[in-house]
Amino acid sequence: MAFYDGMFKAFGLEQWCGEGNSDAPLSMADLLAKASGKGADGPIFPFPSLDNLNKSCGNLSQTRDLTKGIEDGFLAAKPALKSVLDPLTQPLSWMLDSALWAFAAIPWFIMIPVLVAVAWFASRSKGVTIFVAFSILLLAFVDHYDVAMQTLSIIFVCTGISVLLGVPIGIAMSKSDKLERVLVPILDLLQTLPTFVYLIPLIFLFSVTESKLYGIAIILYAIVPVVRLTNLGIRLVDQDVIEAANAFGMSSSQKLTKVELPLALPNIMAGVNQTIMMSLAMVVIASLVSAPGLGVNVLRGIRNLELGVGIVAGIGIVLLAVILDRVSKAALQRVDMTHVKH
Repeated sequence: MAFYDGMFKAFGLEQWCGEGNSDAPLSMADLLAKASGKGADGPIFPFPSLDNLNKSCGNLSQTRDLTKGIEDGFLAAKPALKSVLDPLTQPLSWMLDSALWAFAAIPWFIMIPVLVAVAWFASRSKGVTIFVAFSILLLAFVDHYDVAMQTLSIIFVCTGISVLLGVPIGIAMSKSDKLERVLVPILDLLQTLPTFVYLIPLIFLFSVTESKLYGIAIILYAIVPVVRLTNLGIRLVDQDVIEAANAFGMSSSQKLTKVELPLALPNIMAGVNQTIMMSLAMVVIASLVSAPGLGVNVLRGIRNLELGVGIVAGIGIVLLAVILDRVSKAALQRVDMTHVKH
């Protein structure tokens, strides 16, 4: 670090730099280097990062000081955040717990026909309905019915909430360019943030025994497609149709409910399909923070190197994904056909 030593001397900062101390804990690499009495070898002219500059000027912060500052700031704000978020999100815990209880309490000989009937009502396709029945019976045959129902109940609640929140947000975005400019970067962040990162702040805010911990993570991850496609669908409505509605003297609410939403419905349904798929993807990862279901068996297979357990649970997740995808796509096709006829 001779270059930076000379630089600080040239600016007369040698005394100010001093030795410097950091309150942040040492990293494992730093501890090992300190224990061995060796400094880390590096290039003659390293990049002027915080750690490299700190070696020449102890009063400059290190990266570990930055990360500790972020953690301390989050922990300081935790009581206030928790006091606000706890009552707001508690209904989510109740809904998830109730859904888990209901799906477990209903006997299989009632639940399976109900699920098959829902698949038929949504798709009106014999092939899709037969596949749904076969897949659920196969999961039950290999003793994965209970965990599959747990996963399905979580998806049912989180997808429902995502749609109930996402569609109004998408409608509001379509009506306001300013709101769209504000929300698009947030949606980009939610869509590109790695799935594990969603769990980090939530673990600090809520107990791992609370259902809302994984429920919030799933909703935040899955809500993006339905918001985006609702906004897009309404913006793509033909302006000639809007002008015709205006000519008939329709109010804004009448135009929305009788013209824009019906015409945007194929796009909205496509967003719902993607939201269902993303909910399923996240519910598996959420098993790391106590989310029940098939993800627990996948995690068990990884943790204990139980190959068979992991593969069977993985196949179960694939079957659920195909069921949800086929049923929602068949429903979307029905919506498209209805839209074309009208």
